[in-house]
Formats: sequence, structure tokens, C-alpha cells
Amino acid sequence: MRILGISGSLRAASHNSALLRAATRLAPGNLEVLLYRELGLLPLFNPDLEDPLPPPVAALREQLLACDAVVIASPEYAHGVTGSLKNALDWMVGNESFVHKPVAVWNAAPRSSIAQASLREILRTMSARVIEEASLSVPLLGSSMDEDAIIASPEIGAAIQSALRRLAACATSP
Repeated sequence: MRILGISGSLRAASHNSALLRAATRLAPGNLEVLLYRELGLLPLFNPDLEDPLPPPVAALREQLLACDAVVIASPEYAHGVTGSLKNALDWMVGNESFVHKPVAVWNAAPRSSIAQASLREILRTMSARVIEEASLSVPLLGSSMDEDAIIASPEIGAAIQSALRRLAACATSP
């Protein structure tokens, strides 16, 4: 089973990106977590550019269609979804890449509740299946935890593995 991880942050030291990188290493044997790393390469959404799709947009669409589920880990900027993530989602509105796709929403700052609620609404509007039991809020904000420290934490590592198993279970059931 393939799970695509998308970080809503372009920041190199992003805690949300670190969560996803840790997930690639902690994924149970029957799961493969792949990271989407080209968020910053997507052009600004413009419906006039949809035919043909710009290559970076086409590549994201192909990756979404090829995966069984998605994990989006994103910070909150000014009580909203990051511009780069919203841009990527806007490019996917006019196609079936999220239709009935199981999606887990993760974040590294529990206080990011406003953007997380907005992200869930956007995903539901796009007909994604937001899997609450696979969604995580991990208190990393203000910590110096990197990917290795996340993996070394028994609590966080177990939470990531459990969330991935739940997401996989939902991806195999209608």
C-alpha cells in the first residue's frame, strides 16, 4: 500500500515535514510512505493553464492518483492553510485525484486548530474521505525535535505507526 505524504511547509526545518520524514522510516512493512517534495515548484493556480497541465501539476496529479491514501502535515499561517498547500489543492479541484481518497491530517502544533478545520473542509469539498482516527496532532512546536528525535520518541513513534495503520485500514475498506 502506498501513502503519499504532503507537507504544507516549504521551510527546510519544518516540524511537519520532519513528521512525514519520520513516517517514511516508521511505516509498517506492508506500507510505503512516499514524500511529495515539489510543492514549491507548482505555479500559481490559473485555470487558463489547465490544458495542458503544467508538468509539475501533472506530476502531482499522477502521484495522487497512484497512491492509496494521503497524509497532509501542515502548519497554520495567520489562522489559515498555507498558501503553498492551498495552491496545490486548488490545482486538484478540477480532477478526480482526491475523490474518495482516504486522507489523514497531521500537524506539529495542537494550537493549529483553525487551519486544520479549514483543511478538513477543503478536502471534504474535494470529495476526499478525511479519516479522523488516522489524523494526528503532535506537540512539536517550540521543541528542538528533528526526524531522528521523533523516531526515538516511543510515544510519537507509536502514534505515527498507529495512525498509518488506521489510514491503511480505511484505504482498503469502502
